Amino acid sequence: MIKHTFIVVICLFIYPKLFSQNKMEIDAIVHVDSKTIDITQSIIYYNKTKDTLSEIYLNDWNNSYSTKSTPLAKRFEEEFSTKFHLAKNDLRGYTAITSIVNKENIDLGFSRPEEHPDILKIELKNPLLPGEAYNIKLSYKLLIPDATFTDYGYTKNKDFNLKYWYITPTVYDGKWQYYSNKNLDDLFVPDSEIFLRIKYPINYKVTSELDVIAMSPDNLSKTETTTFYGKNRVCTFLSINKFPRYSYIQTDDFILISNINEKGLPAEEKALLTDRITRYLSSILGDYPHKRLLVTNIDYNKNPLYGLNQLPDFLRPFPDNFQYELKLLKTSLKKYIDNILFLNPRKEHWISEGLQIYFLMKYVEEYYPNMKLFGSLSNIWGLRAFHGADLDFNFQYFLYSMEVARKNRDQALSISKDSLIKFNANIAGKYKAGIGLNYLDDFTDDTALSEVILEFLQKYKLKDVSTADFENFVKSKTTKDIDWFFEDYVKTRKKIDFKIKSVETTEDSIRVTIKNKRKNTMPISLFNLSNDSVIGKMWVEDIKGTKTVTLPKDSTDKFVLDYYNIIPEFNQRDNYRTVKGSFLNNKPFQFRIFKDIEDPDYNQVFLMPLVEFNNIYDGLTLGTKVYNKTILRKRLNYRFSPQYATKSRALTGSASVFYTHNLENQNLFDITYGISAGYQSFAQDAFFTRLRPSISFTFRDDKDFRKDRIDQISARYVSISRELGEDAIVEIDEPDYGVFNLRYVRSKPGIINFSRFATDFQVADKFSKLSLNYEFRTLTKTNRNFNLRLFAGVFLENNNDPNSDYFSFALDRPTDYLFDLNYLGRSEDAGLFSQQIIIAEGGFKSQLETPFANQWIATANFSTSIWRYIQAYGDIGFVKNKFASATLVYDSGIRLNLVEDYFEIYFPIYSNLGWEISQPNYDQRIRFMFTVDPQVLLGLFRRKWY
Repeated sequence: MIKHTFIVVICLFIYPKLFSQNKMEIDAIVHVDSKTIDITQSIIYYNKTKDTLSEIYLNDWNNSYSTKSTPLAKRFEEEFSTKFHLAKNDLRGYTAITSIVNKENIDLGFSRPEEHPDILKIELKNPLLPGEAYNIKLSYKLLIPDATFTDYGYTKNKDFNLKYWYITPTVYDGKWQYYSNKNLDDLFVPDSEIFLRIKYPINYKVTSELDVIAMSPDNLSKTETTTFYGKNRVCTFLSINKFPRYSYIQTDDFILISNINEKGLPAEEKALLTDRITRYLSSILGDYPHKRLLVTNIDYNKNPLYGLNQLPDFLRPFPDNFQYELKLLKTSLKKYIDNILFLNPRKEHWISEGLQIYFLMKYVEEYYPNMKLFGSLSNIWGLRAFHGADLDFNFQYFLYSMEVARKNRDQALSISKDSLIKFNANIAGKYKAGIGLNYLDDFTDDTALSEVILEFLQKYKLKDVSTADFENFVKSKTTKDIDWFFEDYVKTRKKIDFKIKSVETTEDSIRVTIKNKRKNTMPISLFNLSNDSVIGKMWVEDIKGTKTVTLPKDSTDKFVLDYYNIIPEFNQRDNYRTVKGSFLNNKPFQFRIFKDIEDPDYNQVFLMPLVEFNNIYDGLTLGTKVYNKTILRKRLNYRFSPQYATKSRALTGSASVFYTHNLENQNLFDITYGISAGYQSFAQDAFFTRLRPSISFTFRDDKDFRKDRIDQISARYVSISRELGEDAIVEIDEPDYGVFNLRYVRSKPGIINFSRFATDFQVADKFSKLSLNYEFRTLTKTNRNFNLRLFAGVFLENNNDPNSDYFSFALDRPTDYLFDLNYLGRSEDAGLFSQQIIIAEGGFKSQLETPFANQWIATANFSTSIWRYIQAYGDIGFVKNKFASATLVYDSGIRLNLVEDYFEIYFPIYSNLGWEISQPNYDQRIRFMFTVDPQVLLGLFRRKWY
């Protein structure tokens, strides 16, 4: 051991020019109580290029935790997480640099580039010539961040899980390839020879995939020093634990170190499954060049198997061995590929991620060919009737990738990883890359893609490689034209969408016309079926518009595009065509209970029983929803919901039909139009009929989907008619009416900084009005909330009855004559339901003596935090009615902001009415905001992913 260490040191410092690989020697001392690590380090940076370098850039990603304004902090903000922003300063990490010198111990100037606080720019005293090496010596202290932010760092058990912790060189390939930490696990470093000596308390154990070459306990100081060594390394995850739960499994190929576990699975079975996995990895990826492969729970939790696998243990539909095997395999694949293929993980991530999913799919096909998407749930009565129960386990990759494509939020695989929205970066992009390689494999039937990939990995193992290298290599192994894969599938958002336009028969042939509904060059497979059995297959390429293929007449009774669902096609519902028969023969109707996964063989109609408490007037309502909406979004959606109200004993319900146009590569990305109608009660024995045709145009930044600014223009006409029964206790002051409504909304729904601006114009027979609304919220660096809302509205014309405020601007509780707001008790003026508040128009919380304005209104609503979710609020404004002077109005109180915009409670204290808190019936003055719409609540989840 001592000899080996001595040789390494000699190689590192006496003969650096004998090597062309970068070299690092790191001496680290761990201080558990202070969460710090003292480091002295030497970096020998080798210039492999033909350029002369006057500076060198280094990665210092530990410093990305240093402030609330770093790129990492902004990333948390973009994904609606406040955990980093609200954290105490001592939970965030930083790097304190003591010195940076050259081999002559002369100080080197350094700085941090603008907007990159986790990068160091080192000014060299002497230029670094091509083929030469430069020795940089560093001394610095790390304050390790809390592990709650990214799973890396200092844990609540006083353990350390370290990744990207010490300073490393960046890559220079004619340009310095440096970028900041954004919690994407994608540090781009040149491979290096690493000599790591780490000193830590003797009651801890260090786990690494580097080779252990020495261990030296010191009982006097109660410390231990372990020396590690590795060559051709890009990742050195290090775990320092009191009670490590890592298992070391020696296989014929390498040692697999892992703390991935599965409850109830015997150790013997784990060992057998691990051995099978390592043999599989070696067979598809080639021999592993290192002795150890370390995969951790952190690796898996950052990139898990999404879907039913994440259900609680008592609901999980998959066997324990299958769960464990796929968890370990998925994580090992990614780690294995990253350790042997030196790609730029931020710019060319799709290759390694695509290979991971591609080989994961192949593994399931080989060892679990009968595993279903629902697992054991596929055999349960009731569930087995769903189309999802018939689908293979690997169908989930198509399902998740198409989920985001149908929402028009998919992104090209070649886009930089930090420009992807979270759903694409974590799920859809990886899956699209994997099923894309499977698509390419099926198309290149003159070669086996898995064998081509193995040969590619063997050729480029432990070498710098790029997408161009992969493209050129694959192209050289097939005679087929596969430009479409790299140009259309990888580099663009172009969808795959074909249909069989027509089938014509003659005496001796069949002419099949296929239409390409998109502008791309991707191929499609055409299958011949006879009595539901495949009797032929061919690839149809280069379809521009339409293309007709002529086939000999045989027993074929049906043609199907992509029969085995290999191709990630946008719409599979028009892939079937019978040789003889009508439209109904092609796509018969299928009626199902509850929403299901789309079955392209049928025109699906879903029925869902409705049992709900609609409101206090209808009581319990029973009915059925008839609709066509599947798990994946459709362009055309209809819904019919007839209901019977047990309390009002009336037939109520609603219906709607909407169509959405998805536009690509432009800021206008969504046009939706349609019509909705409904018949419901608005008071006891009082009903309204609403007819509402509408159209909306939605805009976003098409160059950067992560920018959360949305602009929307919408127009609609709302027709309202009302009728009163014999037992009605309300009166109608206004005749039936219709209102044309034009709106413009610009919103930036950030969790740290939120803003929304809206204009609303309405015109009807007797009035026209214009209103402006602006909201701004911010969470300051001192963790203080500030909320400001401004509203102004004016009647351009008002010929309504002056004794009626039905169409007037409301100070605290709008009449909602357009029936937009989700009131629990729409017409209540007493009781709990009357205390519900929806922040609209004036936005006041107190019920003052001038609750309406029939000429103009201007208000401001403000709140700020006192402690945690407790806030102080204040409202002020002017209300102007005809034939009266403008009235100054104000109120104030305490706001419990439990879930902003979803569940809030307001306690008035002082207003125009005086000290409300001391007045009678104070409990009736308390107001609450409560949202019961599940779609609105789901927005809390969706916003961080999309």
